[in-house]
Amino acid sequence: MTKPPILVLDPAASNHHAEHQALRARGPATQVDILGVTAWAVTDPALLKQLLTGSEVSKDGRAHWPDVDTTVPTWPLSLWIAVTNMFTAHGAGHARLRRMVAPAFTARRVAALKPAVEAVVTGILERLHSVPDGESVDLREHLAYPLPIAVIGQLMGVPEDQRDGFRTVVDGVFSTTASSAEAAANATALYRLLDHLIAANRAAPGDDMTSLLIAARDEEGDGTALTEDELRDTLLLMISAGYETTVNVIDQAVAALLTQPDQLAHVRVGRASWSDVVEETLRHEPAGKHLPLRYARTDIPLPDGQTIRKGEAILASYAAANRHPDWHGERADHFDVTRTGSEHLAFGHGVRFCLGAALARPEVATALQLLFDRFPDIQLAVPATELRPLPSLISNGHQSLPVRLRPASH
Repeated sequence: MTKPPILVLDPAASNHHAEHQALRARGPATQVDILGVTAWAVTDPALLKQLLTGSEVSKDGRAHWPDVDTTVPTWPLSLWIAVTNMFTAHGAGHARLRRMVAPAFTARRVAALKPAVEAVVTGILERLHSVPDGESVDLREHLAYPLPIAVIGQLMGVPEDQRDGFRTVVDGVFSTTASSAEAAANATALYRLLDHLIAANRAAPGDDMTSLLIAARDEEGDGTALTEDELRDTLLLMISAGYETTVNVIDQAVAALLTQPDQLAHVRVGRASWSDVVEETLRHEPAGKHLPLRYARTDIPLPDGQTIRKGEAILASYAAANRHPDWHGERADHFDVTRTGSEHLAFGHGVRFCLGAALARPEVATALQLLFDRFPDIQLAVPATELRPLPSLISNGHQSLPVRLRPASH
């Protein structure tokens, strides 16, 4: 079968919905150019689930991607394939690293964070209450950002005066418009912050995951402990995944409810819950559009007669798969909080299902419930068409979310 020409993905994702439609129209998987790297973008949900759970695909580029040595030095997204943590580990190595992180997200620890989440949201809303009636405020900047960074900061033991620094460099990790030099400089700044965090928590450990991981690194001598590189990159994964993704879900949920007031009405009269809103947001506008990269360990025949060859890169196109009509029917593109079966791949699938989902879900639901209870007249301050997407192939949010919390005549 003749392959269609490679589709070059827009680094700024300026019209990502149209791009995702184009990807789905090209079949269950199609070759794309992502910042100069050729990969198979998989948009068919059944095929994607198969590849996410099957042994024929690996996340370890060092072991299973022939192009890794030539790509890492120059690719702007090289950090996504060069880190040494469970994100890039395969098989037993992934299982070992996941076991080290799992204690951060036990039911006990997540439940213990609930009062902190409510307190942070309440404090944010108290400050927002002082915004004059009718005045616009950027809710991404003043709610979606500060809540997750405060929660992950408490979980990981990041001091308050260092959280803004982590925010800046984590945002840089998700950028797909930065040059290779800019990405490298951002990575250097990121690791400088991580090394400082490790040194501080090693000197004065607390009841946080950074201290627990350091203790495991320093005290366990049975060959299963984290290496120093694994420690740094595991902290990078937990801080970045726990922060950036939750920002986007809060942002997208608020935008969806304000642009479609009939959906908000479903919640207010009890036809849907705030948890339903969270799940439909995760399906309709997942926090990540595409997730780089995976690699074929063997030839993989596709349903349309094409073949992903051994050693070729694979891009998990979660956002396109979540809206696939074969999965969610003709209305897959519609935001519907009353949808029966709002299944999605926003948190991944199988053994790599996101450990932080247990924290992110109630965190977002709490933020939404308290926000709309406190400001029942909240509305967008600009037409929906003026909301601009983040310039990223990975991170799925808005550049800003201007709202009016109360009308001028309130």
